[in-house]
Amino acid sequence: MGNNNSMDNNFEEISRKVLTLCLLKKGERVLLGMKKRGFGSGRWNGFGGKVQEGETIEEGAIRELHEECGLVVNQLEKFGQLDFEFHDNRGHILEVHLYKVGEFQGKPVESEEMLPRWFRISKIPFARMWPDDKFWFPLFLEDKKFLGNFLFGEQDSILEHKLIEVDSFDAGGSLDDL
Repeated sequence: MGNNNSMDNNFEEISRKVLTLCLLKKGERVLLGMKKRGFGSGRWNGFGGKVQEGETIEEGAIRELHEECGLVVNQLEKFGQLDFEFHDNRGHILEVHLYKVGEFQGKPVESEEMLPRWFRISKIPFARMWPDDKFWFPLFLEDKKFLGNFLFGEQDSILEHKLIEVDSFDAGGSLDDL
């Protein structure tokens, strides 16, 4: 029994934090935000954050987009799900649900957290984004759906990663399939 308890304790050390990320593509342009504070500050990224108690993942995505750049979502479609883990914090997984915003209302405005800016697809600032973006962002631009995971090492190096395309998220695809 002692061995079983030991295994159970290891299993319990894994934790997940559910996060959202919204991206907007209009013609040949993509809306990104410069993160002004907190985790990821100084990087261009999509809009999103933590899902709050009592809200669905989609509700969290819609709320975060509105808080960070003032846009109101009319149409939202999930296109990806990524797990991120950091070598110095193993067992703590950031589970990020990625959404493409189709229809929306309003114009992007700066918030305390984000400075929004439209970029031509040919000028996406990958050098000032998270290093994993160069792997999955092209799939987003091609309207493909995917699952993936990334393990980050020191200084944002990517130690391991996997990406698979999926037809839909209704089919029960899971990151466990990787």
